[in-house]
Amino acid sequence: MKRILLLGGVSEALALARRLGPEHIYSLAGLGKVPDDLACQVRVGGFGGAEGLARFIVEEGIGLLLDATHPYAAQISRNAAMAAELARIPCWALRRSGWQAGPEDDWRDVADWAELIEALKDFRRPFFTLGREPLEHLHEIPAQRHWTVRCLQSLPAGERYEVIGARGPFNLDGERELFSRLQSDVLISKNSGSQSTEPKLQVARELGLPVLILKRPELPPVTREFDSVDDLWQAIATYLETP
Repeated sequence: MKRILLLGGVSEALALARRLGPEHIYSLAGLGKVPDDLACQVRVGGFGGAEGLARFIVEEGIGLLLDATHPYAAQISRNAAMAAELARIPCWALRRSGWQAGPEDDWRDVADWAELIEALKDFRRPFFTLGREPLEHLHEIPAQRHWTVRCLQSLPAGERYEVIGARGPFNLDGERELFSRLQSDVLISKNSGSQSTEPKLQVARELGLPVLILKRPELPPVTREFDSVDDLWQAIATYLETP
C-alpha cells in the first residue's frame, strides 16, 4: 500500500487533503484551524527537524512526501527536502507563482525586517499583512506612528497599534471598507501568490498606495515541482495507480 505524507500550509493543500484516503496523512503546524472532516489522517505539530521527519517517514512507511507549505516557510521546505533524501523517497512540492506588479502598481521589494523598517521611515500608518512577525516588534513602534497588523492572532489594541485577527479569503468590498477605516499610507505584504489575499493589492492600486513586498526566500530543489493543484493531483493519481 502506497502512503503519502502531505505537509500543509497553503489553502491549496486542504483541497489536496480532501482527495486523500484514510491511509494517507495530512500534517499541519497547528497555527490555524484544524479540519475535522477529512477522510485522511490529520497530524498536528512538528517533527523535530529533518531527521525527525525522516524517522517519521520510515516508521510510517511513507512512499511520497508532498510539500505544500507556505512559500515563505523556507526552513520547513528545507527539512522536507532533506528528510526525503535521508529516507530515500521522492519529495514533490507545490510552489505557486508569485504576484506580478502591473503598470499602475508601486511595489518596493525589501529583503528582511531591517530593510523593511528602514523603508517605513517616511510613513505614519502602515498596514502589515505579513503574519505574526510584526507582533514581536510592537514595543518598537516609534512615536507619531500607528501600526495595523492583520494575522491569525488577535490582540487587544494598544496606544500605537491595532491587531486584527482574521483569516482569508478576503473580498474586494471588505478590503475597500477596511482600508477606508484604517487610512493607511502603505501596505506591507509577502508575495504569497494566494488568490484569497490578493484583493488587498487591488485596493492599494486603486488608492495609489505603495506596497512593500518582502522578497521570497530561496527554496531547496526537490524531485518535482508543480504550480497547479490540478497538475499535482494528476501526478498523485498516476503515482497511486502505478504498481
